[in-house]
Amino acid sequence: MTEFLSELLLELEQFGLSNDGVITDRPRRMLNITRDTGKFLSVLVRAMNARRVLEIGTSNGYSTLWLALAAKAVEGHVTTFELSDYKLALAAKNFERSSLAPFITQIRGDAGAQLKCNPESSFDFIFLDSERSEYSGWWPDIKRVLRKGGLLVVDNATSHAAEMSPFMALVSADSDFATCTVPVGNGEFLATRIAP
Repeated sequence: MTEFLSELLLELEQFGLSNDGVITDRPRRMLNITRDTGKFLSVLVRAMNARRVLEIGTSNGYSTLWLALAAKAVEGHVTTFELSDYKLALAAKNFERSSLAPFITQIRGDAGAQLKCNPESSFDFIFLDSERSEYSGWWPDIKRVLRKGGLLVVDNATSHAAEMSPFMALVSADSDFATCTVPVGNGEFLATRIAP
């Protein structure tokens, strides 16, 4: 990681914390992942040689940069979905500043609708950090677009356990997946699609 990118990530961390400390309106909050979660995601993408990465919930692009840093290392690419024009604009500026923009495609729109536009097995790795109440409804398409052997990582597994519980139970009950929860950051729920 370059010194500039390291400084940019630190700047975005501090911005997220200060912004969220005074803003109560959820659409204007950044709700960024923790630094250790970013490192964790980056290592997973590299370890899997995941060239086709999907992020659902861009916010200001902090998590996207961790994913893109790893995707660049394995000659991959990150596609990220975001509904908020405000956050899309913030993220686009951060991507340009980072020099990782060539490895990122931003898509504006509802994740449920966007997932339906992607063919089967189109992603190696999916990071889900969006509207938790929607996850169970999105599950059939998330499953469809994740290749066999691919990995789904979902943030807030322990910090918002009550909200996450129905979705985690749904995925854990699916015989096509092996799952676990790891105590990194706000808790990460991992589900890998078992290859035959």
